[in-house]
Amino acid sequence: MGAQRVAERFTELYGAAPEGVWAAPGRVNLIGEHTDYNDGFVMPFALPHQAIAAVSRRDDGILRLHSADVEGGVVELRLDALAPQSDENWTAYPAGVVWALREAGHEITGADVHLSSTVPTGAGLSSSAALEVVIALALNDLFGLGLQRWRLARLCQRAENVYVGAPTGIMDQTASACCEQGHALFLDTRDLSQQQIPFDLAAEGLRLLVVDTQVKHAHSGGEYGKRRAGCEKGAALLGVDALRDIPYAELDAALARLGDEEEVIRLVRHVVTEDQRVERTVALLRAGETRAIGAVLTEGHASLRDDFRISCPELDLVVDTALANGALGARMTGGGFGGSAIVLAEATDVDTLTKAVEAAFAAADLTAPRVFEAVPSAGARRLA
Repeated sequence: MGAQRVAERFTELYGAAPEGVWAAPGRVNLIGEHTDYNDGFVMPFALPHQAIAAVSRRDDGILRLHSADVEGGVVELRLDALAPQSDENWTAYPAGVVWALREAGHEITGADVHLSSTVPTGAGLSSSAALEVVIALALNDLFGLGLQRWRLARLCQRAENVYVGAPTGIMDQTASACCEQGHALFLDTRDLSQQQIPFDLAAEGLRLLVVDTQVKHAHSGGEYGKRRAGCEKGAALLGVDALRDIPYAELDAALARLGDEEEVIRLVRHVVTEDQRVERTVALLRAGETRAIGAVLTEGHASLRDDFRISCPELDLVVDTALANGALGARMTGGGFGGSAIVLAEATDVDTLTKAVEAAFAAADLTAPRVFEAVPSAGARRLA
């Protein structure tokens, strides 16, 4: 029904039926935070929440955009006028993808687009990547570009980095484009090699909850950029291309070489230990020891809170409350400074945990969190 409604609204807006309808999901990152721009390992999976786009081609150099989720009419842009960081509105994300495709030499002559998304914005669940990937996939199909999914993800990342001006890594776009239902994606962000790791929690009597704290964050803000610059400084001081090149077994020696660079030491320690946590999680899942990953998730939160320093009181409240009420593990997920936390729990404990978190927020006089189950879902695809 979502695809049908989006197609119907497209017809109302533009006077003709769309050539097709596509979808791209948001994602939850199970483990591997702030490792992607350090050439490291990540492990996201796709959510059932998705951006849906109805699209038709144009041949007059015009891009027309409309969103069901934003007030206002159709926005019309000229392709030859698209320029990086010239747009601070939601339209920068789809327009940036068109710009990136054209910059890469692909002949995009225009499009009419109507979008609708169920991915929560500002929740650390990659609403922007879903928007980018659904546009890239639609244009790839309509214009016969023949680009592989990983290449589309790269172009979407370039759109967000250069056109929007947010220094994000490659994980979000790759997850949206490449995840498979019932699996988590073990991704090496250096060479983009992928392994689909079975992740069927329901079959084991487990659930993974997402708790959206309703605290909004923005990747283009300064703190994210500062962390990335600090990681790059650490790699330079240690004489490596990226922090991924520091073996976990040599971490203590590497930190000692950084002297009194306290902030850089904390960032380096997080990235190197987080890469190792991803590898431990993969090994546990392959061994059928899914419950054991809970402790690894909790370790990851402590590292993000104490070393990377990107948690916030609301995220810590979710994690602490969940753990105190029987969760197997919990951590913040996403870029930080707000957004969401994930909680791994026995299916029989979900109601108790949810009520405990809601009560803790009420007691702290905070906006009620949004709690929902994260089900590993399909990646980007054509719907009609």
